[in-house]
Amino acid sequence: MDNRNLTLLTDFYELTMMQGYYKNQTDPVVVFDAFYRTNPSGNGYAITCGLEQVIDYIKNLHFTYDDIAYLRSLKMFDEEFLDYLSGFHFTGDIYAIPEGSVVFPMEPLVKVVAPIMQAQLVETAILNIINHQSLIATKAARVCYAAQGDPVMEFGLRRAQGPDAGTYGARAAVIGGCVGTSNVLAAQMFDVPALGTHAHSWIMSFPDELTAFRTYANMYPENATLLVDTYDTLRSGVPHAIQVFKEMRDAGKMPVKYGIRLDSGDLAYLSKEARKMLDAEGFTDAVIVASSDLDEHLIDSLKTQKAAIGSWGVGTKMITSADCPAFGGVYKLAAIEKDGVFEPKIKLSENTWKVTNPGNKTVFRIYDEQHKIKADLIALADETVDENDKLLLFDPIETWKKTLLQPGEFTVREMMVPVFKGGVCVYQSPTVKEIKAYCQQELNTLWEESRRLVNPHEVHVDLSAKLWDIKTELLDTFHTGM
Repeated sequence: MDNRNLTLLTDFYELTMMQGYYKNQTDPVVVFDAFYRTNPSGNGYAITCGLEQVIDYIKNLHFTYDDIAYLRSLKMFDEEFLDYLSGFHFTGDIYAIPEGSVVFPMEPLVKVVAPIMQAQLVETAILNIINHQSLIATKAARVCYAAQGDPVMEFGLRRAQGPDAGTYGARAAVIGGCVGTSNVLAAQMFDVPALGTHAHSWIMSFPDELTAFRTYANMYPENATLLVDTYDTLRSGVPHAIQVFKEMRDAGKMPVKYGIRLDSGDLAYLSKEARKMLDAEGFTDAVIVASSDLDEHLIDSLKTQKAAIGSWGVGTKMITSADCPAFGGVYKLAAIEKDGVFEPKIKLSENTWKVTNPGNKTVFRIYDEQHKIKADLIALADETVDENDKLLLFDPIETWKKTLLQPGEFTVREMMVPVFKGGVCVYQSPTVKEIKAYCQQELNTLWEESRRLVNPHEVHVDLSAKLWDIKTELLDTFHTGM
């Protein structure tokens, strides 16, 4: 994405709608919300990610001479409109929940407040960026949770859907909890650790396995992790690795970090047997690394089987989020400014979860006395929540389900922060390492019941009474015609 003009990274209908607004001389300031409806992978939460790339996109938003020439060649756009596009730049406001935050369905992750032509144009790119990185960050958080504190390395570049997915997916995976990535470009771009060992081809290129191990360990004594399953894991690979470690120990050149990697076979059985063999020779601190089509469910199963694995390399199923390949985020009109006031708009549907929340909104997070998330509250942007007053939470669908919180029983945090004001960026993106640390703090505000991999406890997202009243009034208006 660096140094690339992504202005045409948009759906064609965004441009045809823009021309329609332009020709009809209507360009009111509007509010659009980017949100999602269902947690991916059956999860109890999601991790929002990609805001830094959204910022870069908005900053560089402009139509080049070649862009205009291409649009002219389509024979769809008037010269007057093309002239408008040639001077286009973003002048609106953007608010967002910071990257690395734990988030839940239906709450705005990004809010765009801008003239409708501008707000319409940026829809596709914002969704493309936020959907992809949020999906991978969430998947990585699940994988790292299953690993129970063991380091998880992101190994997915060669299986990702293209260079951008591999590079920005690696960024998201590190934010979600991975200790580093095999993707050297991502490591360079985002200043995160570049990690990896060697391939089976290294072993096969030497006359024998032992020579390959010796050569590699001598070249990289600071981190000698040897891949032991090229020929026969227990009868060849592990014994040869142990022989190399003995030679280095006897020579007083014991590696700082060392161990073996398993990339095939019954990982539970092989790791236990390898652990016995290593321990018997005094190499109790040798790390056993596992790879081979891992995901959170397989890691969880291996943990249950007490596999002797201390580090995990996870590739295909994390970088592609194999069980849930799309985040499903949407971008919906929520309000139109009229006479200086935002008039709420609502989208109806036969499906309850597709009915949108109207108005210019913000999100409050309600914590209990242990600083665990009690609920999230979507409210109008001009509302406040006072910790010194009682707070009544209620389910916006099953409204009889209510919780009354007394002062002192809860704390409040407004989640959305200003990112652009009047087209100028007012937000400083943290580093990837800082976002990762923040993400771990965020994950710690979840109860374990909401983090479990199967049937997690649902964290409720409620509406303020004022917002609920507006939504109900709009629904009644459409149904009664009044």
